[in-house]
Amino acid sequence: MTHYAKTMYDFHMWANQTLINRLKELPEGVYEQEVQSVFPTIAKVMEHIYFVDQGWLLILQGMDMQTALKEAWQQEQEITGKSLEEVEQMYAKLVEQFRAFLSQEEDLERRIVLDNPYTRVRDTSLAEIIIQVVNHGTYHRGNITAMLRQMGYPSVMTDYALYWYAN
Repeated sequence: MTHYAKTMYDFHMWANQTLINRLKELPEGVYEQEVQSVFPTIAKVMEHIYFVDQGWLLILQGMDMQTALKEAWQQEQEITGKSLEEVEQMYAKLVEQFRAFLSQEEDLERRIVLDNPYTRVRDTSLAEIIIQVVNHGTYHRGNITAMLRQMGYPSVMTDYALYWYAN
């Protein structure tokens, strides 16, 4: 049986790609259009999702959190200013790295010590980190939906329950 965290990551991947597909349908310029919101543009939200996913993958692979954040920050600098299509390609590569990790890791309930510079040291499972990745993405896909509505465009449903029927 597939571990629930792997299923949730598959949902995260599906939801991000579903949203990217919707963004590609919109008029040119919407991706970079400035809006008064949590992030200045949808592009900045997508860059943020990528940056955070990258950081958590590095942690899952055994890197300490502070080093992982520094590494991921460098990745964010590389993604800044890229077109949606380029971001989609970079995200596809990151998804493949996540899938490779998930296919090789036998114990997602394995616990690690997470030294979070924003809070404190915490014992956590790999599965909990994956759920954090998914939850973070869901939160920011909601930001994008609100931003699109503010610009006068409908978004697309990316609910987990819809994922059940899409796969």
